[in-house]
Amino acid sequence: MLRIAVVGSGPSGVYTAQSLVEQSAVAEVHVDVLDRLPCPYGLVRYGVAPDHEKIKSLQNNLRTVLEDGRIRFLGHVEVGPGGVPPELLLRLYHAVVYCVGAKSDRHLGIPGEDLPGSFSATEFVSWYSAHPDSDADAFVLGARSAVVIGAGNVAVDVARMLARGADELRPTDVPQSALGALAVSRVREVHMAARRGPSQARFTTKELRELGALPGADVTVDAAELARDPDFVDPSALPGAVRRNVEVLRGWVGRGQRHGVRQLHLRFYLRPAELVERDGRVGAVRFERTVPDGTGGVLGTGTYEHIEAQLVLRAVGYRGVPPQGLPFDPATGTVPHAAGRVLREGTVSPGEYVAGWIKRGPTGVIGTNRPCAKETVTSLLQDAPRLAERPVAAEPLDALRELGLHPVTWQGWLAIERAEAELGESLGRRSVKIPDWDGLLTAALGTG
Repeated sequence: MLRIAVVGSGPSGVYTAQSLVEQSAVAEVHVDVLDRLPCPYGLVRYGVAPDHEKIKSLQNNLRTVLEDGRIRFLGHVEVGPGGVPPELLLRLYHAVVYCVGAKSDRHLGIPGEDLPGSFSATEFVSWYSAHPDSDADAFVLGARSAVVIGAGNVAVDVARMLARGADELRPTDVPQSALGALAVSRVREVHMAARRGPSQARFTTKELRELGALPGADVTVDAAELARDPDFVDPSALPGAVRRNVEVLRGWVGRGQRHGVRQLHLRFYLRPAELVERDGRVGAVRFERTVPDGTGGVLGTGTYEHIEAQLVLRAVGYRGVPPQGLPFDPATGTVPHAAGRVLREGTVSPGEYVAGWIKRGPTGVIGTNRPCAKETVTSLLQDAPRLAERPVAAEPLDALRELGLHPVTWQGWLAIERAEAELGESLGRRSVKIPDWDGLLTAALGTG
């Protein structure tokens, strides 16, 4: 039997496990999918907005993989500080594949970024997604105006969540604490600001169109800002996806505004220069006006604009963090590798592999993880004859428990699902996520 550990149960980890059992010519392959959280699915559970039911339904596909008899889910298993050292994990399994994603976010690097009221979009997403590491009281939305910095799908997601009414989110699995905070939110102005023009924005057309369909908010665009982009004036040479974005934005020029609804302003050619302090917290964002430089970038003009904001969310990208015990390239935020094989000082490290964002950086969509995982698995299976010669633990689960860990198995996860369904029923809602560690582990207790 070939025993393999996959660290991370998001799409890249699950696709890696699936590829291992489907491609292997070895008679018996057993894969343990480990995760520090007691719940599987990674960013599909904790990163997809609650109102995106179609994308969240991908959990059903991931569930089918994790229910395969050759694959075992072991949650609440930390690999690294306070948990299982990587070198020990490699003694328990013939091979270990790290699919740990990009856990950190990029910073703006401007004055005032650490003021109260300034957060990463990652923190906000974790809050409304009920991630147990999030502070349930972190976002008391007493702000009147919010600024979202960025022009990708994450920026669109958080802007949409701020502009949605609580009644629209009640049918989703958003945690009760977040729903309550959104219900009393005073935010009436949401500004989404990008340093470049509309033809360089990275949001998808589907996400963009959703902003214009919000029942409780109106979208506004500045025709003069849009006109600064030569490709907006004449989009004929743009790729189809970008051209469709431009067409959506064109349709919003001059659009009327309803009285009494939230206003969602899409702004372009604004580069954040400073978060301005007022009364001990962020009170405004100082932006420098930019212009196209003719090569896809922008130049500063020395002209500045202040936008009032008591809440600022930066959505300028993710970044990998060094996994304990593995080599790491800080320039790329990834683990050095050759077709998925971990490299230590340029030499392949036997039995260690990577897949997903920690392998290639935070790029692509969920489906991009399939070919990425397949490449790594192909390398691993080519190495399988040598890997199978390594002595490993007869039952890694016993060894993990001997370390004092209390892994949550698939049955424990199913118990969490039942508890969330019961919570939703008690609140007159559908299934509602449990947002804290104690609640999740109590739900899994005695069944994992």
